[in-house]
This record gives sequence, C-alpha cells and structure tokens, in this order.
Amino acid sequence: MTLGDDHHSSGDYGGAGQTRLRLPEEDGGPRRSGRSSSRSLVTVVGVVVLLIAAIAFANRGGDDSASAEGGDGNKPKTSATAPTGTRPVQSGFAHDEQGAQSAAANYAVALGSDGMFDKAKRDPILQAIIVPDRVADFEATLDKAYSPEFNKNVGLNNDGTTPKGYTFVSRTSPIGTKVTESSADNTTVEVWCSGLLGLAGQNSTAPVTSSWFTITMQLAWVDGDWKIVTHSQKDGPAPIPGDDKASNADEMAKAVQEYGGFTYAR
Repeated sequence: MTLGDDHHSSGDYGGAGQTRLRLPEEDGGPRRSGRSSSRSLVTVVGVVVLLIAAIAFANRGGDDSASAEGGDGNKPKTSATAPTGTRPVQSGFAHDEQGAQSAAANYAVALGSDGMFDKAKRDPILQAIIVPDRVADFEATLDKAYSPEFNKNVGLNNDGTTPKGYTFVSRTSPIGTKVTESSADNTTVEVWCSGLLGLAGQNSTAPVTSSWFTITMQLAWVDGDWKIVTHSQKDGPAPIPGDDKASNADEMAKAVQEYGGFTYAR
C-alpha cells in the first residue's frame, strides 16, 4: 500500500497508500477527550487517515545513509534517548512484531488526518488498510459517522468543507507502541497518541484543542501486509498540562499551514 508518489495510489491516506473521529464501539472507533461525541467521531476518521499515510511511507524505498555510516542498516544509532525499533522497512511492513507496530503507528496517523472527512479520500484509505472482508462495514459505519450534524459540531460546513477564512486541523501523533498479543499472522498493538482537532481562525466556535488517547488495533497478515481487523480507542494516559500559553487563532492557523503533518510515524 502507499501514500503519495512513493506508494501505490489509493488516495492520500488521505490519498495514496495503505497506510483522527470515532467508530462505533463494535468497530472500536477512535475517540478523543474534549468535545465528547463530536471529538470522538473526529478521532475515528483521523485514525483511518493515519493508516493510509503509514502505508504510503512504508512502500517507499529507503536510502543508503545507514551503510554510508558504516553500521548495520537495520540498527539505528543508539543514545540515552534513542527510540526502540529497527530502521523502517523499505518495502511494505515486516512480517514480525516490529512491522506490526510500524503499521499500527502509521495507520493511527492516517486515521487521524483531515482526509477522513472527505469520502473520496476516506474510502481508498479504508480499502488500503482494512482486511478485505471488513472494508464494506467500515465504509458504511464512517459514512454514517461523518454526517452533516457531525461536521457542524466540529466547525465544518454540512458537506464537510472548511468555512471560508478558517483552517481545519485534525492530526494524530503516535507517542509509542506496545504489542499485547502476538502470533505468526495476528498481532494486537496499542498506540499511545496525542492529537489536535478544531477550526483555527478568528471567532471560531470550535477552536483547536489537544487530547491524549490510546488506540488498540488487531492486525492480521493478509496478502503480504498487516491490515486492520478491529479498532478501538480510549482516553489517556494524559500528562499534567504545562505552563505553555495558548496561541491565538492567527498563530495557530499559520502554524498548521506552514508545518506539514507526517505520514510516517515509526
């Protein structure tokens, strides 16, 4: 699966690869704390976007920087704060726990992106990251979730477009992953995430807020890649808020426009 030019076209994971609203409980849809039901729905959508982005990056080719440094290409340089895990695989996700964690982290990013609010981008994302026999159920569930009422609750127009003069923000950032169950072809991964959701702009009725949540994905190895079988989300763990002063609407909108989101998480 892929995102962008380096991956198979399937949307933009929002766009082109395998790779933040809430799915109904039976499907384990993601949710975020804050604006309760509205934020939960947004989280589910975000999760799908994350998945797409992950797939796209995974399918792109890697560089030879590791070998140039004279080290093992699969082993990152270590330091007191170095992240765990080996270098990202160069083609698809590896058929092991490392690969499953990479897939889950990237899927979280795709599912949490703003592309989930656009059916034309959402469906290709789902088709890329969900096991084939569950795609139709996920599509139907999300079609109902992204209703005109829901879009209005998060500050968007009824059709899901962004009101003129505003910038819509929906991003998910994986903080860490953990495998809770594992077998040869089935692995359950928990992804601890932080997220941003809201409408940046003067007089916004749904300003951008942050949240912390943990997404649980049951993955199955299908057709040479990890794909989602079930997905669920719960709040936290959340750290104690710091003393940072909240930025004004213009600063937030500028930041979102100037700093692009990531499509590769781990």
